[in-house]
Amino acid sequence: MAGLEVRGRAGASMSDGSKGDSGAAGGKPRPTAGHIAAVVLGNGLEFYDFITYAFFAVYIGRTFFPASHDKALSLLLSLATFGAGFLTRPIGAMIIGPMGDRIGRRPAMMLSFSLMGVAIVGLALTPSYAQIGLAAPILVIGFRLLQGFALGGEVGPTTAYLLEAAPPRHRGLYATFQFATQDSAALLAGLVGTSLASLLSAQALQDWGWRVAMLVGAAIVPFGLIVRSRLPETLHAADDAALAPDATTGGTTSKVRLRPYLPVIVFGLMMLAAGTIGTYVTDYMTTYALTILRMPATVAFGVIIVSGGIAIPSELASGYLSDRFGRKPVMLIPAATLLVSILPAFWVISHFRSVPTFYAAVGWLAMLAGLASPPTLITLTETLPRAVRSGAVATVYAFAISVFGGSTQFSITWLLDATKNPLAPAFYWTGAAIVGLIAMSLVKESAPVKVARMARVAARGQMAPAAGG
Repeated sequence: MAGLEVRGRAGASMSDGSKGDSGAAGGKPRPTAGHIAAVVLGNGLEFYDFITYAFFAVYIGRTFFPASHDKALSLLLSLATFGAGFLTRPIGAMIIGPMGDRIGRRPAMMLSFSLMGVAIVGLALTPSYAQIGLAAPILVIGFRLLQGFALGGEVGPTTAYLLEAAPPRHRGLYATFQFATQDSAALLAGLVGTSLASLLSAQALQDWGWRVAMLVGAAIVPFGLIVRSRLPETLHAADDAALAPDATTGGTTSKVRLRPYLPVIVFGLMMLAAGTIGTYVTDYMTTYALTILRMPATVAFGVIIVSGGIAIPSELASGYLSDRFGRKPVMLIPAATLLVSILPAFWVISHFRSVPTFYAAVGWLAMLAGLASPPTLITLTETLPRAVRSGAVATVYAFAISVFGGSTQFSITWLLDATKNPLAPAFYWTGAAIVGLIAMSLVKESAPVKVARMARVAARGQMAPAAGG
């Protein structure tokens, strides 16, 4: 591990608490609210395109993976294809993420957004199995792999951009838009799904309704490309300020060693894995309502609106509070409460099987997860040096999501089918929550307000003995 290092520009590895990491250095203006909106809009659209598949998994399974004698097998094949999109996320992260460190955040975001646009249009327009046979599922899998590649390269550059564009005292709030836009995408998908389920017959929803939901996202792709092409670059702006001859080599580059950051990378992987399992268990509640609770489609899609409507303000509140009180307390308290709430919530859902109980229980879990999750990614992002931030965050995030998020819905479906126990998702999520809580308790505090306060206390402690001597 000692040889693990990356070449970066001098000063690029300076602490984010330093003045040189303001994002408005070198005389270049800080990105405006309009620029931030452009970033989060594109990020949300990519997640909308990716998540929509999960919400329509039942209908997509029947379209491309017909199994007339085994509906569970059809759903499993559809969810396995959903999981296929996670296989290429680490590849996209390792290619597009470092690109954001080498040539800039903006070109990396442009590439990922363009690829996602191609994938979603192709998936929405692929003919059914009944029309073209085996070519249909092959095409669907191919487009899902491309979706995964594009999304894998999206998270690192966008999260780095949001954090670098923020004033130091508001990094938590700005970076939280990464989570808020993801849940906004899920909420939009839920609204579209609920509207289609209300307006269309079950057969129409099966035949073409789910395609409309995907094409809604595709229609915004050209606009997203235009607004992203006009973004100011945060990587180069900061480098202009930090660039200076290296004191030891006389050059303009320095080695950024990753070994000192391995603990936060490992803890970040654990926290993100726990968070993503929770996210995809929550996303699975649509399928859970349809297949286990036997609720109508309007109710099943309605839970997306409930969870998204609660999670979004919870995440924004989490970012704001973490700027004021630190990352650790804001993630530890709700994470511990979530841990002891998962099993009771699922018991209530499966026992009463009423719409108000279902929505209330899912809403409670969504609020706690929304409060606990954002500081995990914020801590990882602001702890890593700028020269490797985009690539490292993208890779860690993608591996956490691909390994654990990509397998969650498939694993839950298998567990439910094998055990016939409606509490199976709760046991799965509880195990992940324990792992995440352990990592949260071990990771170091990274919020500037808390780091500065600890530095002042340490300085006073060093001055006291000197004064006494």
